[in-house]
Amino acid sequence: MGRVGRRLPAVAALFYGALAALVLLGVRDVLFLYEENRCSMTYMYEYPEYLKIKLPKKTARRYPAYELYLYGEGNYAEENKNLLLTGIPVLFLPGNAGSYRQVRSLGSIALRKAEDVDFKYHFNFFSVNFNEELVALYGGSLQRQTKFVHECIKVILKLYRDREFAPTSVAIVGHSMGGLVARALLTLKNFKPDLINLLITQATPHIAPVMPLDKYLTDFYTAVNNHWILKAQDLRNLTTLSVAGGFRDYQVRSGLAFLPRLSQHDSALSVVSSAVPRAWVSTDHLSIVWCKELILATIRAFFDLIDENTRQITEDPKKRMSVLNHHFVRHPAKIFEENPEAFKELTGALMWITVKASKWTYSVYNDSDGKYFTFPLASHRKSYSHVYCANSMLDTSSWIYGCMNSNSSMCLEATDLSWRAELLPTTKVVMLKLQDYPSLSHVVIQVPPTVGNKYTLDCEFFKEDSRTVQLPVTHLFSFGLSSSKILLNSTGLLYNVQLQHFNQIYQAFKIYIESHCQSLKERKPSVYRLHIPWSHEDSIIVAKVPSSTEISAKLHIAQPQNDSRVPELNIYSSSDCQYEVILKTSLLQVLGQIIRFHAGALPVYIVSNILLTYGGQLSTLISTGIAYWSGVFFSTSLRLFSSLWLTLFRPTVLQKDRLITPRRLWGVLSLALVSWTTCGAFAVVIIYLQYLFKVIKLHVNVRAEQNMLNGDSDHLKETSQNSSIHTIKNQSSTDSISEATQSLSNNTIAEAVNSLKMHVTVLNLFTWIVLLNLPSLIYWLKNLRYNVKLDPDPCRSTAIIIVCILEILMNSSTSEVKSSKLLKIAAKVPLPLSVAMLAFGQMHLYKVPHFVMFSLLLHVLCCIV
Repeated sequence: MGRVGRRLPAVAALFYGALAALVLLGVRDVLFLYEENRCSMTYMYEYPEYLKIKLPKKTARRYPAYELYLYGEGNYAEENKNLLLTGIPVLFLPGNAGSYRQVRSLGSIALRKAEDVDFKYHFNFFSVNFNEELVALYGGSLQRQTKFVHECIKVILKLYRDREFAPTSVAIVGHSMGGLVARALLTLKNFKPDLINLLITQATPHIAPVMPLDKYLTDFYTAVNNHWILKAQDLRNLTTLSVAGGFRDYQVRSGLAFLPRLSQHDSALSVVSSAVPRAWVSTDHLSIVWCKELILATIRAFFDLIDENTRQITEDPKKRMSVLNHHFVRHPAKIFEENPEAFKELTGALMWITVKASKWTYSVYNDSDGKYFTFPLASHRKSYSHVYCANSMLDTSSWIYGCMNSNSSMCLEATDLSWRAELLPTTKVVMLKLQDYPSLSHVVIQVPPTVGNKYTLDCEFFKEDSRTVQLPVTHLFSFGLSSSKILLNSTGLLYNVQLQHFNQIYQAFKIYIESHCQSLKERKPSVYRLHIPWSHEDSIIVAKVPSSTEISAKLHIAQPQNDSRVPELNIYSSSDCQYEVILKTSLLQVLGQIIRFHAGALPVYIVSNILLTYGGQLSTLISTGIAYWSGVFFSTSLRLFSSLWLTLFRPTVLQKDRLITPRRLWGVLSLALVSWTTCGAFAVVIIYLQYLFKVIKLHVNVRAEQNMLNGDSDHLKETSQNSSIHTIKNQSSTDSISEATQSLSNNTIAEAVNSLKMHVTVLNLFTWIVLLNLPSLIYWLKNLRYNVKLDPDPCRSTAIIIVCILEILMNSSTSEVKSSKLLKIAAKVPLPLSVAMLAFGQMHLYKVPHFVMFSLLLHVLCCIV
């Protein structure tokens, strides 16, 4: 049994070590192994200025920590100092620990855009200073921020009163938690929904908090999301766009940034930045506010949303959604038009050329004449199902048309099919299903006169089945040892590789694409797109040809239950190249996905394990000496502190303390008063430091007593050996005295060691309680100049209970617990508590201390009863 008992800790250490290694590998994948930052920085052309807006005295008194600013640069800032504003108001709301100065990227780009149109239209960007509050960790101020934003909107609209084109609503851009605060406006009783017509959120966790650390945070989320789901019909006039950062944003995973699916089917849009046209980049949590590619898309959308009659953002929800889809979902490489012309006259003395081949390529360079290429459809309808065309000229002019003249080789009036195109990084493409256009007789490609431009046009007719292949993904537990492979032998321009059974968030793969070409001539790059049909989270990679390219395939959102569509790898290829696609499971990225989606539950699992350890220690206390499990980091830290203590102070003699004394009662009352009048977490930290000091002191004393006992034993042995001339009677008398003394000392030290082991486990549990309550303490310290008392305080009542429990526990010993009638009950309770903690604590981290407190309360009763 002794040998088996010695093996168990080693096996446990090996198991937990392997588990920790897997967790660290997953954390490494999330924090470090993502694509490089391909965002361009936005720069101000003139010095940015922030003009503080004077608030009503009542508002300033009620919210002393908050402020409202107007952004400006150079002459524009000087002109606006008198607040005679004539633009379109946009309000920026910063997020967790965010600054009001983050509005400068939006404001500066919008100012440059207004200069391009000679200030026919322009925007006034306002920004709120929330004092960089940690609202993602402490939810007590979210309601206060929401009410302040309501007051700011009323102040902003008053600035435009009596103007010719006075606005009646404000557009809002919210970063991170600022986007949630904007959504919460609609839950206020006195708020009029017409005050907001457009809401754009950047990396906002809409679904749930990243870390549900207090009740106020989770209640706020519940109220906002329930309102948006139940009152969806009342929010039709509000258009909402949510932009997520993609895999670079490890603070807010993109799945949380998607708006609740039941709300506003026709007026809400959620996209990942990697899928946004003309951006195609993933952003981290901060760069999303200054990423030039995304800011340009946002400002272009703002200007396209302007109604020429009111000179404000249009009140037509359909137009707003059309604009957002144009700039954030599918860009046709054309300037937005609300009602594009259905037909267009093809005029000009250009040459008309008929193309009857099923596959056609034309390179343009210094073509001074211009041409129309017509493709008769009648001869292709029986053999092919689709026509696909690509144009590497990335201008915004129309270039492909549909003609209805059945007998003529020329077409004077045609349907503009350019609106069916889609912009990609190096080309714009159109794919038409011939069955959907039964009235068309020809497809016409226009090549305008060009000087100095070089570009390529490609067209081909094909059957959909011939370009669609299925590739089953490898099993999760293949660990990358097996692979799925497919070879695309044909020389087409487009392939769709369907990734079968790829539908869960814990799946992650590496896709290798190797291109081989017949000749070494210069070619345009290939474009690879991972298309997820149930959400706008596509990712696009541009690769040289020939080349070997690696693509990471993983999901932000799992496939909905009623959705049978399959993710696709779209390959926009070169015509004379072959492509080999190899897919393997990536173990590291699988671990990364687990951490990405479940890292918030790690504290729950850790505390649950410590609680089980604590229960095991109580169980072994019933019959034998106490077992000992402790974290490596925690025990090492304790040894270091005790060693430092030994070098500075002399250890005291081990002695048993009384559980309750008048001095300790006074200490409990003092800390309870501190908790009630200031901040509960502050009282918790004070009692934690007291307990830590007590445990370190006990550790020092135990080490000193053990060293002293070992030294006395060695001294007695040496004396016995050197005194061989003494009589046997004297020797036996000395041995008896030393054995009795040593036995008494051993018992005292053994009891102290057992108590120390129990205290270390309790302190380990208590450390996690402190960490979970730390955000409210940080918030209180940061706002101490405005208010001494934290209100609301999520930790106030909890802190008072914890102070009472720990004041008794820190002076207790295992000898008192051993003799208690409640020990058997106290030893059995941690197991069901751990199970309950895993069930309820993952979605409500703030409940974890309650489970721990209940178990420790039984420990206190064991010390008394």
